[in-house]
Amino acid sequence: MADSFFKTMKTEIVYLHKFATIAEAKMTVFEYIEGLYNRERRHSAPGYLTPCQYDLATN
Repeated sequence: MADSFFKTMKTEIVYLHKFATIAEAKMTVFEYIEGLYNRERRHSAPGYLTPCQYDLATN
């Protein structure tokens, strides 16, 4: 599962940008994970819920 995540992140973010600084790269990756991946992207393993929706349903 982790390999799939990193492949997706690299394809959608890392390979498409040329970062000026490490801080810029870190912020972009953080925004991708917190803004898109955890809140909007649905995943098949938890029944096609977003990670945030899954957390709310299980807690």
